[in-house]
Amino acid sequence: MRVGMALNYAGGFKETVAELADYESAGLDIVFVAEAYGFDAVSQMGYIAARTRRVQIASGILPIYSRTPSLLAMTAAGMDYVSDGRFVLGLGASGPQVVEGFHGVPYTAPLGRTREVIEICRKVWRRERLTYEGAHYTLPLPPGQGTGLGKPLKLINHPVRPRIPIVLAAIGPKNVELTAELAEGWEPIFYVPEKAAEVWGPSLKAGTARRSGDLGELDVIAQAALAIGEDAGDLLELGRPMAALYIGGMGARGRNFYNDLARRYGYEKEARLIQDLYLDGKKDEAAAAVPRELLEKMSLVGPEGFVRERVAALKESGVTTLNVAPLAATHEERVRLVEKIRDIAA
Repeated sequence: MRVGMALNYAGGFKETVAELADYESAGLDIVFVAEAYGFDAVSQMGYIAARTRRVQIASGILPIYSRTPSLLAMTAAGMDYVSDGRFVLGLGASGPQVVEGFHGVPYTAPLGRTREVIEICRKVWRRERLTYEGAHYTLPLPPGQGTGLGKPLKLINHPVRPRIPIVLAAIGPKNVELTAELAEGWEPIFYVPEKAAEVWGPSLKAGTARRSGDLGELDVIAQAALAIGEDAGDLLELGRPMAALYIGGMGARGRNFYNDLARRYGYEKEARLIQDLYLDGKKDEAAAAVPRELLEKMSLVGPEGFVRERVAALKESGVTTLNVAPLAATHEERVRLVEKIRDIAA
């Protein structure tokens, strides 16, 4: 399995990137750069491209609503160029809190829009004259929706690659099915290998049945906190606030994708309690209500034997890339964790 790592988008970015060369030397294969409502991911990825030599650079993720499909394609082509073919376009729908709250764009038809964005991006990268008639995007704009002066254009530059890998962040059944059909990679959140076949198996099977052979096998990217040692289990507690934020606070009652996932994992009672507490402003109590079993199953935190067992379970479930968050007090210790998991995953 490949080993990846997500950069912290809330801290000192330049300092983090300065340390990235050490992770690259330790065997890191791919780095993921998030875009929420802080600094944009693209400027940061360009900075990373100039400071690294080998590691792949992935957006993790660019929301499909905040840029036009053609701009997403142009950005990906530009990133692929400055990184000498190391870029991976990570896309996702994000959620209505960010899309409508921060960008002021209606959160509508995420599935249909995702499909059309992918199709348009690939046309741009092939340097076709861009014409497209979809339910959500029409290029050029038809008469009556603009000046009438729009022309079918093609990308001026020649991309490094005519097809840049696309990874979709997806956890809902239909979204996962679309991912298995159209994308090179799939990045779920809160991945529990023992539940993957039950929760996502039918969707993956349905999407794979329509998958083009040109896409190759689906790259399955699982996120996991990483700490190895006899006393590392205590670090699991660090994952409680984030799990509570997503399961309890990312959305409203009846429309929280992460809460739905926890329920599908079998934690219906716990998911309801976490959400009730979080939405009532009791964030600490919500964090305390996150089942420790869930934290353990979606992590690589514990003695080396436990971590090896979890890596084997992830590999058996179909995971091909580990996206780890190394937990340690110093940069040097975190680099050693990446070296260790690189050896274990090999």
